[in-house]
Amino acid sequence: MLEVGGVRVSKVKPKEGQFSPYQSLASPFYTALALVLTDLTTLTISLLLSVWLRYLLEPTLPLGNYLSLWPLVALFLLVYALVGLYGVGFPPPEELRRLSYVTTMVFAALGTATFLSKTGINYSRGVFFLAWGFTLVLVPLGRVLVRELCARRPWWGAPVVVLGAGKTGETVVRVLCKTPALGLKPVALLDDDPAKWGHSVEGVGVIGGLELGRELGLRRAIIAMPGVSREKLLSIVEQYGGIFSHLILIPDLFGFSSLWVSAKDLGGVLGLEVRQQLLLPGPRFVKRAMDVIVSLVGGLLISPLVLVIAVLIKLDSPGPVLYGHTRIGQDGRWFKAWKFRTMLRNADQVLKEHLEKHPELREEWERDQKLRNDPRVTRVGRLLRKTSLDELPQLWNVLRGEMSLVGPRPIVQDEIRKYGEKFALYARVKPGITHKLRIYCLSKPVVLEDVCTNNWNKATI
Repeated sequence: MLEVGGVRVSKVKPKEGQFSPYQSLASPFYTALALVLTDLTTLTISLLLSVWLRYLLEPTLPLGNYLSLWPLVALFLLVYALVGLYGVGFPPPEELRRLSYVTTMVFAALGTATFLSKTGINYSRGVFFLAWGFTLVLVPLGRVLVRELCARRPWWGAPVVVLGAGKTGETVVRVLCKTPALGLKPVALLDDDPAKWGHSVEGVGVIGGLELGRELGLRRAIIAMPGVSREKLLSIVEQYGGIFSHLILIPDLFGFSSLWVSAKDLGGVLGLEVRQQLLLPGPRFVKRAMDVIVSLVGGLLISPLVLVIAVLIKLDSPGPVLYGHTRIGQDGRWFKAWKFRTMLRNADQVLKEHLEKHPELREEWERDQKLRNDPRVTRVGRLLRKTSLDELPQLWNVLRGEMSLVGPRPIVQDEIRKYGEKFALYARVKPGITHKLRIYCLSKPVVLEDVCTNNWNKATI
């Protein structure tokens, strides 16, 4: 038992993989340090790779001129820090957008500086453009890797308390627990309703009333009470705005969905600007250019890995290396999404025989259209699925303009009904290889991808 604010509550033991209540080990400093070291590594690798590839074409290249430029890596780290890229709470698309813009701006500034100082003649333009391309690819990939490795470590991220233990507060906790890569780790719920004290959500307990926020010593809080009156909400914001240096407010916009929402200060009045960003020609062109550049450079880098995977698939089981499945793309157009084959060639027959031998699994199959231990999946296929490497061939779909690097999961005909009236919104953008993206409704977790995958991520396209 634990006594908090005069109330005795039970400390609920979370399930495996969930966050512990009252957790205080999460450290924004260690998180930022991990990201800085990752960026430092990938930026250095980008520089070395660009110089090495150019040297292969021109062995007379003066290597000393380029290796002496490594202190410029600190310039990238400084600019990344200035735009907040070492904080927590960034959804993947927003982080990718900032990284791409800032990286391009720094390279443009360096190019301009070498031109004005008349030192450009000493450096190869090939090295410059190779370094730019490698940086655009490797820095985001490095961040994805470090998040996969560290997101569930106790020190990753920053602790956050959720004010409000109603449906919205419970949803916020579940979302943050399912997406630890965001770095916001809920440690407690606070609510003035005594009936909710002692309850828990995903192992995070409701420990008392809002006044306990002063005693927790945390810097971040999320106000998840969209149903309270305007006067009450303003009072809470004014009262706790001085306690928490980072205060996130979940607005009362149930059922409101958008592809892009940003806050605007209208002469002291807070507004939400809704821009269908990826429906505008300029942003669509930039996103398409990024898709092509990253796919080409990334495809070149992973070509040895693709060859190894192809050989392993052929050695593991007979059949083709690639598998194409018809999916629904932008504007409802059909296309064939390519993957590495992860199943046996006679998969349908194997499934039929398996269900006949194990009739208790038929209900699971009819409900989810998949089995926990699917007999159709090959040994190599299990590894490819676990690591998502089976989706690498979809870079070809990206180059063809059928998919994007980031977007909603491509779906099949039978899944349209699950989207209901939201399918029209889904069809307005290209499906993506990276499905961390979710088109969402503010304050409401019933969203497109949540219907199909139960994995909601607060992010925009």
